[in-house]
Amino acid sequence: MDIASLSVSLSAVDTQSSYGVAMLSKSLDQFSSTGDQIVDMMDAAAMELSVNPHIGSNVDIFV
Repeated sequence: MDIASLSVSLSAVDTQSSYGVAMLSKSLDQFSSTGDQIVDMMDAAAMELSVNPHIGSNVDIFV
């Protein structure tokens, strides 16, 4: 087997692997940020219920 073609192939595999790891890292960061935002929204909803516990607990509909 030709050493030059083997070197090029291994370099391409290394580049693809590095790209995959970088994209996975960015995805994990984004999911972590989204999770933090969801937790903050849930805390804000809990705060609203502690201030106004009667708001949103009952819905009266007449037809």
